Parts: sequence; structure tokens; C-alpha cells
Amino acid sequence: MPASPVPSLELLPGAAASPVLLHVPHSARAIPEDVRRGIVLDDAGLERELDHITDAHTAELAERAAALAAVRPWRFVNRLSRLVVDPERFPDEREEMTAVGMGAVYTRTTHRGELRPADTDPEPLLARYFRPYARAMTEAVADRLAATGRAVIVDVHSYPTEPLPYELHGSGPRPPVCLGTDAFHTPPELIRAARAAFAVCGETGLDSPFAGTYVPLEFYGRDARVGALMVEIRRDTYMAEPGGPAGPGMDRLAAALAALVDTV
Repeated sequence: MPASPVPSLELLPGAAASPVLLHVPHSARAIPEDVRRGIVLDDAGLERELDHITDAHTAELAERAAALAAVRPWRFVNRLSRLVVDPERFPDEREEMTAVGMGAVYTRTTHRGELRPADTDPEPLLARYFRPYARAMTEAVADRLAATGRAVIVDVHSYPTEPLPYELHGSGPRPPVCLGTDAFHTPPELIRAARAAFAVCGETGLDSPFAGTYVPLEFYGRDARVGALMVEIRRDTYMAEPGGPAGPGMDRLAAALAALVDTV
């Protein structure tokens, strides 16, 4: 079997005039065979872990929203599981999730069990998957800046109704929609637009249980033309947990995400 049987990422074009990139980093379950051999869970245990850690159906949500938007956004989709690498983590000591074995290359599970041996060298996976992903995302943002003078990254995520043991900030509010923000890259008008768009889905909260946004490091904290917002959707609003099918809530969420795209 080839080392990577599916593409590791995909950039799906939108309208030339759109500054929006819908970023979907955690929707996939695919794990290349050689990477699977480094994971200590048996097959049933791995499927259970994928149920908990995967932001199920978020790629479909972004696809539906893109089709509904008046000006089609661009989509950047991770086609491999975050158990291969997590492209949104810092690859160094800045990453707080390394405290629970979930830096860019995970060694622990959502329930703090062993996923990989603690002494796993992350470098081969970083070189093969993490850095190419970061370069491709950097290029996608640069392309939007060149074409439109700005870029707006909207991260599309989901999170479980009940906190999982790995969460560092799981004791706070868990609204139907959590908006993750960054002091530099998330202007107030972007927050207002998101709150208005997702009002039909119920309460929106800020930075709880998950905070922050994803911006490629070349632009992070440096280029205010790059706006960013993380949209975290509580899973009970659109699917059967932990890893079941999508439900009718998807239609409402897709319309809300499309409304946000058209506003920004």
C-alpha cells in the first residue's frame, strides 16, 4: 500500500474576489498504513479514539456553506486525521497541549491513555506532513492577499457536549457555538458578524471551551490584513455523538456559516 493512500490536504478554489478561506483541519479519519503502525491502540480502540477526536462532518458543513454563499469562499481541507499530525498546533515549546501529550504529534489520547510511545520522535511526521501543510496554507493565504488585499481565515471545528479528559479548559461554558478569537487577528467587526450569523443556532460564546485562532506563522502577529476566527460547534446541535451521523442541524449551521462568509 502506498505510504499516503489519500492526499494529505486539498485546496478547493472559490471565487477570485473572495478573501475567505474556510479551513477544515480536523474532519478526516484517514491514517496512512505506515503511520498506523506507530499507534499502539488496537483497531477497535483506534476507532473509538477517532470518534472522540474527529470533528465529524465539518468538511461537509464547509462544502454546503460554500455552495450557499453568494460569493463562493475558498476551502482548505485536511484529508488526514489529526492523529497523523495536528496542523493547528505550534510545533515547539509554545504549544500548551504538549502538557497532555497532544502537541503537533500526539502521544496520548483524549482520555489520556497511550496513543504512541512517549519517546516517539516527532520529526519524521513533522517533516512529511506538518511542514508541507503549513507551507500550503501559507501560500493559500498569500494568494488571497495578492488577489484581494486581505484574507479571512474561518476555522471550522466541533467539540463534544461533555468535556473530555484531555481538555485543559473544559470547566467553562459550552455554548452551541463557541467563537475562538485572537487579540491581533480577530477584529471586533468579525466577532459581531459571526454572532449575528449564528444567532439562529442559539447562544454564541467567546473562547470557551476553546480559544484562539489559526494563522500561518509567517503572518501570525505580523500582518493585520489577515483576519481569523475559529468557529467551534457543539456536536449535539448537528450530529449523534460521539461519532455518529449528521442530523437536520447541519442545514441551519450551513446557512449560518454561509451568511458569515457573505458578511465578511
